[in-house]
Amino acid sequence: MFRSVVLLLATLFVAACASTGAAGGVDVASGAAGEADLNLAPASQEQREVTEYRLGSGDRLRVIVFGEDTLSGEYMVDGSGAVSLPLIGEVRAGGLTLREFQRAVEASLREGYLNDPRVSAEVMNFRPFYIMGEVREPGEYPFTSGLTVVNAVATAGGFSYRANTRVVFIKRAGSLNEEEYPLTVNTPVQPGDTIRIAERFF
Repeated sequence: MFRSVVLLLATLFVAACASTGAAGGVDVASGAAGEADLNLAPASQEQREVTEYRLGSGDRLRVIVFGEDTLSGEYMVDGSGAVSLPLIGEVRAGGLTLREFQRAVEASLREGYLNDPRVSAEVMNFRPFYIMGEVREPGEYPFTSGLTVVNAVATAGGFSYRANTRVVFIKRAGSLNEEEYPLTVNTPVQPGDTIRIAERFF
């Protein structure tokens, strides 16, 4: 008799666990469907590559040489991609990351000026981006870190009713041609980019 009762309780316990697992499966499926509705695309190779910013003409930098106040200050990257600094003159910045630029300044300072220079640099103001085509307010706008095409369109007043919201054309700074990209919430914008929202075909 006791053995029968134990077997009955074990059977009921297994059935209850199976029921709970099935309910959990429904919740997971529901969550996946909700995520799909958001149309979130994974980051592309290019989206991963632009995470490390490269300097360009129009960027304003703050350069600090530790222990040398007269060498520290704010400087603009000029049209040739160089920064003119006290004592050492022009240092190339265009196309470099901040870390690479810092090393270049340190190397120049070591050439007969300072024994062990330590340099810090940060971007104070990025060069603007440009947006044109099927947006309500095309024009030039200030760049902010982490900007995407969706953010840029919102800044420009939103899409026009004729806008193609599936693809976007971007001419990167320093490039001669524009390229087509999928228009997703992750499509990145870089300083100096020219964004074109095309007209859709009915």
